[in-house]
Amino acid sequence: MPIYEYQCQSCGHEYEALQKLNAQPLIDCPACSKPQLMKKISAAGFRLKGGGWYETDFKSGTKKNVAGDSAPSTSESKKPAASSGGGACSKTSS
Repeated sequence: MPIYEYQCQSCGHEYEALQKLNAQPLIDCPACSKPQLMKKISAAGFRLKGGGWYETDFKSGTKKNVAGDSAPSTSESKKPAASSGGGACSKTSS
């Protein structure tokens, strides 16, 4: 959930609120109780909660540590790189 910044146009109080993306903007100032709270334009922050995702999630077989793997073997390094043709949706003629 994003953290939005608000500022009261009446008393100048600044306030941060944790809100859902589709939540209505707050109006009432928590300091002076006047309906003068305005959302500030800023980069919305967010909070990560819970256990999170790890590189070992949904891995199968013996390949568990992708980041700690050694350099590719010589047979793998000689393979030519696949070309996508400069875009994600390249067309091929038949």
